[in-house]
Amino acid sequence: MSRYPIRLTLFAVLSVLLATTPAVQQAYAAGDPPASDPPPASKKKKGGTTSYMEDPAFTKGYRLAYTTIYDRNDYAAAIDQLKALGHDDNAAVANLIGYSYRKLGDYKVSQIWYERALKTDPDHVKTWQYYGLWQVEQGNRDQAQYHLNRLAQLTGTSSEEYRSLAAALDKQPGTGLVY
Repeated sequence: MSRYPIRLTLFAVLSVLLATTPAVQQAYAAGDPPASDPPPASKKKKGGTTSYMEDPAFTKGYRLAYTTIYDRNDYAAAIDQLKALGHDDNAAVANLIGYSYRKLGDYKVSQIWYERALKTDPDHVKTWQYYGLWQVEQGNRDQAQYHLNRLAQLTGTSSEEYRSLAAALDKQPGTGLVY
């Protein structure tokens, strides 16, 4: 399946979620990045607490890194861009760093970043998907199945993340496919 229908489906699902969840509507009203947005995290600012997601520089940098990964496939540059944000303790940022290292073939470092993302947010759906694909690529089918089961708990079996990992697990072991 090409990336465009996947993105379009993901956009449609997120649009429905945004329309039906008032708290999410408020969080995204400021024009935050697309589908794999990092969740708001607080930082101290003069006169109170605010989300770094409200920081235009962070939002712009995150969007640039996202585009660098998914549109340009320049994973090394994306890693630098994501680390420069100064929020690699954020699950979405850590997940994209892990994804980029995986795409570069550095599975050990990728694993560290996926685990960091899940430590920060144990319910981060994209990390469960990408780390599950990592498991498939490494031949750890039992662990990949565990990740698939966790995705089913978090999103159900009709989500794109679940279907993507399920499709990877349906392929014959040892085919050498990279996801």
